[in-house]
Amino acid sequence: MDEPRWLTDEQQQAWRKLVEVLVKVPAALEGQLQRDAGLTHMGYLVLSTLSERDDRRLPMSRLAKKASASLSRLSHVVARLEAQGWVRRERDPEDGRVQIAVLTEDGYAKVVEAAPGHADSVQQLVFDRLTTPQVRQLTKLCEALLDAPDEPR
Repeated sequence: MDEPRWLTDEQQQAWRKLVEVLVKVPAALEGQLQRDAGLTHMGYLVLSTLSERDDRRLPMSRLAKKASASLSRLSHVVARLEAQGWVRRERDPEDGRVQIAVLTEDGYAKVVEAAPGHADSVQQLVFDRLTTPQVRQLTKLCEALLDAPDEPR
């Protein structure tokens, strides 16, 4: 059996800091959105993604990919948004197997209402703490991490 690939001390320190960011930032954003807008972070991501489309609609499979969510998780989120009247699902007229998520007028109003507070939280939690070169480096680091395969070997 191969020897485990243990983290170096430097890697361990970087990993623990990354885990801390991955826990604290999403929790803070979730709390702000829940408190100020009655939305989960994933719900906000769905609404905002749809709002950025000219026709405010996307097939569920493409929406899941853009939201980095499984189709099952997205379906649960969309069901909750549907119950609020913010999203509706339609069958694709060209392929009845495909469901399309559609942002309603009320959903658009909701995301417009929630966006300023969310943007301010992102500014406070992330960008107010970084210099412009650090923001550029953060982008490069994220791109490198997202370019990796989805599953470990």
